[in-house]
Amino acid sequence: MFYLLLTSLVWAFSYGLIKGQLTGLDATAVAALRLLCALVVFLPFLRLKKIPRRHAWRLAAIGAVQFGLMYVLYLHAFAHLQAYEVVLCTIFTPVYVALLGSALEHTWQWRHLAAAVLALIGAGIILWRDAPGSNVAIGFLLMQFSNLCFAAGQLAWRQERRRVPDAGEAEMFALLYAGALGATLLASVFMTDWSAFRPSLTQIGVMVYLGAVASGLGFFWWNLGATRVNTGTLAVMNNAKIPVGIAVSLLFFGEAADLPRLLASIAIMFLAVALAENWFRGKASSRPSNH
Repeated sequence: MFYLLLTSLVWAFSYGLIKGQLTGLDATAVAALRLLCALVVFLPFLRLKKIPRRHAWRLAAIGAVQFGLMYVLYLHAFAHLQAYEVVLCTIFTPVYVALLGSALEHTWQWRHLAAAVLALIGAGIILWRDAPGSNVAIGFLLMQFSNLCFAAGQLAWRQERRRVPDAGEAEMFALLYAGALGATLLASVFMTDWSAFRPSLTQIGVMVYLGAVASGLGFFWWNLGATRVNTGTLAVMNNAKIPVGIAVSLLFFGEAADLPRLLASIAIMFLAVALAENWFRGKASSRPSNH
C-alpha cells in the first residue's frame, strides 16, 4: 500500500501546478509531452530480450488504454463538465476496479465491492455540492469510459506482470508509456494545432516535472502498488487520493475546504481500507488474489 499512498501524495501536489502554471495550453499536447517525458525516463531500463514479443505488444496495448485513451477521454470531458463535476465523476472508479477484478479473477468478493462502495461514499462526502445539470450526460459518459480505461489497465497490468516473471517492472514499463504516447499522439493529430503550441520556459519545466515524476514515476509506483495489494484495497485507493489532494491544497496552496467533511471522508476511506484488508478479523490480506 506504500506505493499507492506515495503516488496519491505526488498527484496531490500536481493539481496545484497544473492549475497555476499550465492554464491556456492545449491539454492534449500537454498530455502527449508528459507521456513522452515518462517514456524517456524508463527507456534506459527497457530489456526487450526478457520480454516475449506477444507480451510486449500486450503491454503497449495496456498502456494505450490505461494512460493514453484514459487521458484523451478525460480531457474531452472538460468540454461538457465543470472541473468539480469531472472530479466527482471519478469516484466510480473503485466500483469498476472491484467488478472487473472479480470478473478477471473468476471469483466474487462481496467484501471488496463493499469497500469500493464505502470509498465512493467517502469521496462523495467531500466532493458533492449539488446535483449535476441535465446537460452533462455526454461528459458523464466520457468520464465513465475514462474511469473504465484506468481501472481495466491496472488490473490487466497485474495479470500481465505475472506472465513475465523474468523481467522486472522497470524493465518493461517503457512499453506501457510507448503505447500510451502512441495513442495520445494519434489523438493530437485531430485535436491539437502544434504550430500554435508555444509554452514558456517555466511551463516547459513544469511539464518535464509532471511527465518525469507525476506521470512517469507516479504511474509506475501506482501499478507497482497494484500488484502488492488485493483488489478491494486497490479499488479503495483509487479514491483515497481525493482527500489527500484536498489536504495538500489546504496546507500548501492556500485553498479552502470544509474541514469536518474532509475528516469524515478520510475516516470512511480508512474504514474502507480496513474492510478490504480484512483487518476486522485480524488477518491482513495484502496480496492480490491468484485465482
